[in-house]
Order: sequence, then C-alpha cells, then structure tokens
Amino acid sequence: MPSPTPDRVTTPFGATSTADDVLAGVRLDGRRAVVTGGAGGLGRETARALAAAGAEVVLATRRVAAAEDAAREIAAATGNTAVRGAALDLADPASVAAFVSGWSGPLHILVNNAGVMATPETRTPEGRELQFATNHLGHFALATGLHEALAAAGNARVVAVSSVGHINGPVRFEDPDFTREPYDPWLAYAQSKTANILFAVEAAARWAKDGIAVNALNPGRIAETSLGRHLQAPPASFDPAGTTGVSVKDTAQGAATSALLAGSPLVEGVTGRYFEDCEEAGPHTEGVRRGVAAYALDRENARRLWELSARLTGTDA
Repeated sequence: MPSPTPDRVTTPFGATSTADDVLAGVRLDGRRAVVTGGAGGLGRETARALAAAGAEVVLATRRVAAAEDAAREIAAATGNTAVRGAALDLADPASVAAFVSGWSGPLHILVNNAGVMATPETRTPEGRELQFATNHLGHFALATGLHEALAAAGNARVVAVSSVGHINGPVRFEDPDFTREPYDPWLAYAQSKTANILFAVEAAARWAKDGIAVNALNPGRIAETSLGRHLQAPPASFDPAGTTGVSVKDTAQGAATSALLAGSPLVEGVTGRYFEDCEEAGPHTEGVRRGVAAYALDRENARRLWELSARLTGTDA
C-alpha cells in the first residue's frame, strides 16, 4: 500500500495558524466557491476567509435560512457582497441533483465540508446508512455532478474535509450500510471519513487531465462546532489528556487547512494527498491520533469505492 511521497508538502503554517493567516495577501477575485455546511462552524469560517480574499462564495446547506443569515453577516464583515446561501441536503439525492442542475458557469473551488458524526442508526429513504450517505455519497454525487463546471474553471480545487477518525476503520465494501452486522456509530463515522480520503485519491487521478486538484484533510478537534451534537457523552478519544498527537483547535485554526487547500498558491498543482496542520500528513502510527492510514491512500481501494459510489448514487462518473 502506498504512503505519502518523499516530496511531502510542507508550508510555513502549522497547527495554530488560522484561515486568515494562510490566505494573508492572497486574492481570489473572479473565483467562484461552494462550501457545503457553510452556515456554521468550520464551513462558515472557511467561507468567510474565502470571501475576505475576494471569492464569490455559495454557502450550501440544508438549513437555508441559517445559510442566508450567515451570508449576510459574512458580506457585512468582509465587504464582499458576492456571498449567498443555497439549499443542499446531502442525504437527499434529489436535493443534490437540484443543486447541480441549478449551477451554471465555472466552479473554481468546491469545499466538501458538511458532515455528521456518530449518529444513532438511521437510514435514508434509499436505505443508505446516514453517515456514509451524508459524509461521502452526497459529496460524491455533488462533486461528480459539478465535474464539468470544475473542468471549465481550468485550475479548480476540490477539498474533502475528512478526520483523524478515519484511522478507526476502513470502508466496509461488503456491508457499507451495516445491514449484515450490528451498527456501530464510530465505525460508521470512520468509514465515511476514510471514504472522503479515498475519493480525493481517485478523483485526483481521474480529473488530472482537467486541471482539477483534489485533496483531503483532517481539520483537528474543534470543540465549538455542532459536529458532536449526537454524542450523549464524549468518548475517551475526545479527551485531550487521554490522547496522543491530537491537534485541539478553535474554529479559525480548524479552518486553516481547508483554506490553504482551497486558495493558497503554496499548494498549486498538489493533488491526491491528505493534509493536517497545514502540511501533508505522514503515515499513521499505532497509538497516535494523527497521520493517514495506509488503507485510506490505497489506489485499489479508491478505485473500488468510486465504482461502488457511482452504482449507489446512479451516477455516470
């Protein structure tokens, strides 16, 4: 299985850098961006940083009123009026299709940020496990549906927000919806986050000819987002004193790696990789909650997941 290449990408930034730090002096005027889950948390901060750099930004979320409120506040704070909210429910294939069909013109930046974590066992009307459907399949359908718009941009970037939680398990190719074995919310979450990385690996290979760079990232642990709203009590792995290597951050720091991959010239041409703390991650080491698992970079796993995802979403990708 492959590991990060010898020319591992590093930058002057690190775990405590903010989204504004990594885009300081960067201008994104004329570039169009979509940030899923942009109404709050990391998505909102990523969208704000991109807007502050001059990009036209769409906050795509199922909570449209919240997205519109966030768009107005971002516009007021940055002086960039080209910020708006739009409806997108990643767990609803019809909603994803409507967003795609409503898009026109090139798309320069797609930040697949939205997600759910450790939800109670829930299935979509199509029978898909909710975390896999939301975190991976919805984003897969969105990105592949917008492929022509990304290709038209000429030098587009796709950013997949994954998690260190991917080290807890690979994609369960034979049972992704937990229909054969008992549901485990953390294994389901790990699967979906591994899928985010594998998507980046395969999309990078398939879309290189279109000039589209695709990378995945671990934002770190950010306590002030709503991602943990389904937790009855934080597990031991969420205790900073009980883990090794975890980067605990505020929202501005957590959005930094997303902002870097979305807009910084420092990663121009970099594709198919996994970042954390504003640099390419090294291999995961057992007992340390950082780095990237080998199975998440495996090209055969990536190809297999792409084919499975295309079948499950009915996508001609």
